[in-house]
Amino acid sequence: MSTIPASVAPLSVAPLQRYPRLVVVITVSLLFIGGGLMMHSESQVQVLSLLVAFLVAFAFADRTRVGREVSAICGDHGGFANGVALIGALTVAATFREEHYTLLMLATVALFATACIGLNLQLAFAGIANFAGAAFFVIGSYTAAVLTTYFAVPHLAVLLVSGIVTGALGVILLLPVLRTRGHYAALVTIAFGLLLRSLLEVNDTFGGPQGMKIKGFSLFGFDFSRTTSVGPWDVSFYLSYAALAIGLFALAFTLVRRLERSWIGIALDTVRSDETAASVFGLSIARWKMVAFLIGNAIVGVAGAVYGMMNGFVTPNGAGLGESLLMLSIIVLGGLGNFWGAVVAAIIVLVIPEKLQAIQEYRLLIFAALVLCILLFRPSGILPRSLRNLSQFSDANGGRP
Repeated sequence: MSTIPASVAPLSVAPLQRYPRLVVVITVSLLFIGGGLMMHSESQVQVLSLLVAFLVAFAFADRTRVGREVSAICGDHGGFANGVALIGALTVAATFREEHYTLLMLATVALFATACIGLNLQLAFAGIANFAGAAFFVIGSYTAAVLTTYFAVPHLAVLLVSGIVTGALGVILLLPVLRTRGHYAALVTIAFGLLLRSLLEVNDTFGGPQGMKIKGFSLFGFDFSRTTSVGPWDVSFYLSYAALAIGLFALAFTLVRRLERSWIGIALDTVRSDETAASVFGLSIARWKMVAFLIGNAIVGVAGAVYGMMNGFVTPNGAGLGESLLMLSIIVLGGLGNFWGAVVAAIIVLVIPEKLQAIQEYRLLIFAALVLCILLFRPSGILPRSLRNLSQFSDANGGRP
């Protein structure tokens, strides 16, 4: 059996395998540099150029051998890549520490990506279609508004209570969802979002259609909304919120990733793959869907509470179906179950439309063309992730366990 001499091995691939951590650092750094420049840039030409660069980079990663090798290396060193990404996000925040709008965009992307981690836990892991993600996001904001307005509660406790309230309401909504199947379950969540919005608009206790004001977040006497300097540097008050949003994303990422790799994640994947087989082997379908819905909506609620505190107000309009579909589009475009894909998709869905406001006539056209290109050339998402499919073991054994 002949072997290929090392001297004729592809020169472009060998160095990648020899220095995998360097490859990870360069790849992640380039992605964060591009994302930071896109959030900071005010030039339409620069924004469109960065968009083209992103499309070319992802096409290169998907269509070439070197690109696939880089993707594989980043996947094999996921823990190291996550650490580099955290440092990269904090570096972007520190670099633009005086830029209000850039830091606002960074915090918004991080908070929506955090909420999408909770929705991914429901949709990608447990197979529950939740079309009321924005409604639970708003519930977290309203809970924070009520607690900070009428009660003297520490703001860390406000975040905790917001998560508990949102998760509990999610469990209540899950009761009728469990009695339905397929698109009927999705209709129940859509109806819940519409009902919540109507209830908030006619309820004067929650400010009616004008909504409620929310006090800014404070921690141990440190008021995030009044921060103007850190040591010798003048900073935007959004810097504190950006750091908080990044930290919240890191916590949600770590929690759900550990759940995914534990026996809880295996149980959720089993329920998603085949409910009948899962129940035959003694798994309670209702119990595990309840776990996914409770934890997922709690994460969404905490992200919503921080988002409301950052903006200083909340209105019923945020609970609409359009906002929920916006979150679902982030999940689908990013790649079902891929948390970093949600970050990239959040930048595309949230930042790009804001940056292209100067060309209003063509903004939606460009955005729609971008979405179509992603769906055509990467139908599994920008950063696809292969989900565990436990039914393959049954197929391999001829249907026998």
